[in-house]
Amino acid sequence: MTDPLSATFAALSDPTRRAILARLALGETSVKELAQPFSISPPSITKHLKVLERAGLIRRSRDAQWRPCRLEAAPLKDVSEWVERYRSQWEHSLNRLDDYLSALEPKETMKHARNRKS
Repeated sequence: MTDPLSATFAALSDPTRRAILARLALGETSVKELAQPFSISPPSITKHLKVLERAGLIRRSRDAQWRPCRLEAAPLKDVSEWVERYRSQWEHSLNRLDDYLSALEPKETMKHARNRKS
């Protein structure tokens, strides 16, 4: 059994599943409507939906012939919180890079000025 965060990342690793989630972010829709933009078979779309459902990212139901799906955003919040823990490290690295590039800029400007005079 995979931990929930790993299941969410695994589900998000596929572009088709991310596109399905993007569509469901607009509102509940049927499986048939979800499958329309993709050039894959109905069994393939069902497999993608099962992965998303096991990760807790969608919920499917049945209403007579209509099989609606809807987004369940809680696992995405968990991903966001996990990523947020690393934001300060990224920002620190980017700030150091910015400082380094800023220090190089005056040297490059002086070098170009000397080359123009020659």
